[in-house]
Amino acid sequence: MQNANPQSGVSTTLAPLRNPAFRAIWTATQISSLGWLIQTTAISWLMATISASDLMVALVQASSTLPAFFLSILAGAIADSFSRRGVMLAGYFLIALASLTLAVTVALGVISPWLILGLGFLAGCGFALNDPAWHASVGDILEKRDIPAAVTLMSVGYNIIRSTGPAIGGAILAFFGPLAAFVLAALSDLVPLAAVSRSKWHVRSSSLPRERVTAAIHDGLRFTAMSSQIRAAIVRGTLFGLASISILALLPLIVRDHLAGGPIVYGALLAAFGLGAFTAGLSSSSLRRIVPQDRLIALASVACAAGCFLLPLTTSIPVAALALAIGGAGWLLTWTGIDVAIQLSSPRWVVGRTLSIYYALSYGGMAVGSWTWGAVAQDYSLTMAFEVAAAVLLLVAAAAFVLSIELWDEVEQEASEFEPPALALELQPRSGPIVVKVEYAIAEQDLEAFLNCMHKRRRIQSRAGARNWTLQRNLLTPTLWTETFRTPTWTDYLRLNHRLSAADQELGDRLASLHDGAAAPQTVLAIERATTPIRARSHPITRFSRP
Repeated sequence: MQNANPQSGVSTTLAPLRNPAFRAIWTATQISSLGWLIQTTAISWLMATISASDLMVALVQASSTLPAFFLSILAGAIADSFSRRGVMLAGYFLIALASLTLAVTVALGVISPWLILGLGFLAGCGFALNDPAWHASVGDILEKRDIPAAVTLMSVGYNIIRSTGPAIGGAILAFFGPLAAFVLAALSDLVPLAAVSRSKWHVRSSSLPRERVTAAIHDGLRFTAMSSQIRAAIVRGTLFGLASISILALLPLIVRDHLAGGPIVYGALLAAFGLGAFTAGLSSSSLRRIVPQDRLIALASVACAAGCFLLPLTTSIPVAALALAIGGAGWLLTWTGIDVAIQLSSPRWVVGRTLSIYYALSYGGMAVGSWTWGAVAQDYSLTMAFEVAAAVLLLVAAAAFVLSIELWDEVEQEASEFEPPALALELQPRSGPIVVKVEYAIAEQDLEAFLNCMHKRRRIQSRAGARNWTLQRNLLTPTLWTETFRTPTWTDYLRLNHRLSAADQELGDRLASLHDGAAAPQTVLAIERATTPIRARSHPITRFSRP
């Protein structure tokens, strides 16, 4: 697919729509999002009318975001280990089931606050399954150069719907009642199920056996913990989610108590929030050319802080709409910036897991924030809740000085080619543990450069799966250095080498150039075995597992 002109913001944003699979799923997602926003508008207002508790109103947002905190990491491991398309279908099925059940219970007149929260939790489970698989699939469906445009387009598309969906939801709620809104939402959730079922895309297959889910989770957590840029993005996303969710969680109370409005006003104000996000999405390419990426995210947090500060201080609907538009612009620029940073910093083998960890913590932050700001509003005042949230958002903006994010990291993340060495022993996939030793001869004048490379080497090898990595210097021959690490099994050794990118291999070439010897650095592969006596001679030593 031909890439659009990178200097043209609009064409760059629309370029991913040339891909049929992305276009079909993206379009279906917008239809489903419209139904979800109509349903959310109806649920929030219904909860505000059937419950006198400010906390219960705020928990409507928490009920749909909390599952992502508990399930996203598991869902990310599943998305990286199984068919991402199948995981997406399972997630959309749960969302459709929750919407259909809600429509039926409202029709039967058995709705209650706790039932609303329970069905919101079920829908949240569907989103927790779908989101990591869908976002990780973007890199499978599209070329890497189109990923930033695709992520922006996904956010812009949602916020186009956000700018109209709540207003439509408020109108449906006012003129036809909540049942009509819930039925429409249930029907809209069937559209992405059909689109994903019909769409096909190529996924690079692996000759290695599927990784166990527990091991996949462990490897994803380790990779994320050892990647400073991803770690910084996740921390800032979590803090931003905790503070910024106050806008959406407490907006029904602003409409009811400060503006004395009804569902039409509530829908219109949500539309203003979406319109601000939509406008920011269209201008995001131009903004990124003017403002450095990390500073743009910090300024977006300041914009959300301004929206939080202004919202409870006015009784004017136009002023409240302006505050929400500013907050919506900051909301979109922050989330798209962080999402793209994680996508481009993650190799394909682990992108579902890094995204899922990000979603788990950011959605967890939003769930905790919904409860926190609802409790502050109930125990103190609505104004205090917004003012404290604005202060926290300013602190999030200041965090850019210590947790910097480079959004457009173009480091090549594609896996390099790896040919396993010819072995004298026949190994089974689970034979192990495998010990790897690489010996280098390093001259004294190259020692500093060698140690600098080894500092990077340890991080690269460890986050790809190496265990117990060490660097040793020979006491009898000080110019000799040995890099040593282990993998649990032979399959894990193969998987580690398949995970190394071309950029990672360049570091190996740099180390080889520092080697002071006629031949290349010598790699020694060995298998550990237990020291207990062998009872059955027929058992080959290559089948010993970890003692």
